[in-house]
Amino acid sequence: MNKQNIKDDYATNLTVETGPPVVSVIVPCQNEVKYISDCLESLLNSSYPPGKIEIIVIDGMSSDGTREILSEIAKDHPEIRLIDNPKKITPSALNLGIQNSSGELIMIASAHSSFPANYIPELVGKLYELDADVTGGTLNTIAKNPTPKALSIVKILSNRFGVGNSMFRIGAGSHQIVDTVPFGIYKKEVFKVSGLYNEKLVRNHDIELSKRILKAKRKIFLVSGVTCNYYARETFTDLALNNFRNGYWNILTVYITKKFSSLSLRHFVPLLFLLSLIIPFFLVSLSGYFMLIPILTFALYNIFILMVSLKLKSKDSGLTYLVRGFYVLHFSYGFGSLIGLLRIDKLFSHHV
Repeated sequence: MNKQNIKDDYATNLTVETGPPVVSVIVPCQNEVKYISDCLESLLNSSYPPGKIEIIVIDGMSSDGTREILSEIAKDHPEIRLIDNPKKITPSALNLGIQNSSGELIMIASAHSSFPANYIPELVGKLYELDADVTGGTLNTIAKNPTPKALSIVKILSNRFGVGNSMFRIGAGSHQIVDTVPFGIYKKEVFKVSGLYNEKLVRNHDIELSKRILKAKRKIFLVSGVTCNYYARETFTDLALNNFRNGYWNILTVYITKKFSSLSLRHFVPLLFLLSLIIPFFLVSLSGYFMLIPILTFALYNIFILMVSLKLKSKDSGLTYLVRGFYVLHFSYGFGSLIGLLRIDKLFSHHV
């Protein structure tokens, strides 16, 4: 089937004789007993034509009951295949899935997510309509247990002041080319052109691959109006640990790839903010005016936090939780990057 036929196929409700392309859905998984059932159920309920989806779950040797759930579901659904991931890291799981896939298209999923029935058909259709190489939708961040604290975290992770210009989190009013998408659908040939995921990158492997795809002159589209659900961390401790690791791995990613361009500017904003508060203290001996920098920066930051939190607050998410959540998100991320910088010598010796 050529590209034009596939476009016509989706324009006429999938009526051409050869049918739509097979989609291989790759689901990396490790100790996801709370979420894996919802994820697989949503994929099995896709409105994409029956027999045109295979689901490959790559499990990192789960020990919390996830493997038992996977085996039980797979008994009744032959389209689900299970593969072990002894390395227990996400990029290895993704590469195993791609290498063992049979579809013309690859979808990267997450056990922490669920997908509406139209998610796959909409993204596949737009893949060819837009002449794209990768298409993805917006994350609808939700809480599994909707407590006031969890709902506050959800709002923060969907707000521009919380996550910067991460379009797949804050949404877009029209289809647009972006630097990365979550849980996208890829033409399989993209991995032949750009390579597989870098298995040295425990984190940031997704955006680093997206940068290579863009460098190869391929197009990544965020499709407006297409969303999937992503379950957020629900405590400040979990939020802090996750973002500390993200910040730390930003520094490590630059070291491993030898390129700042492996990431985007937004990934370093929390570090720059933190440095603007710390560095002037070492310069105060030169001039007392340097102390104005952290004072003004911190004052402006708090003004913005208060303004945004007042706008976001509701009966389900209180002002205090929102303010605390912004602090936790930004400072844990920034401190992660700072610790990475302070340990450059060890990072270099272990990973380069």
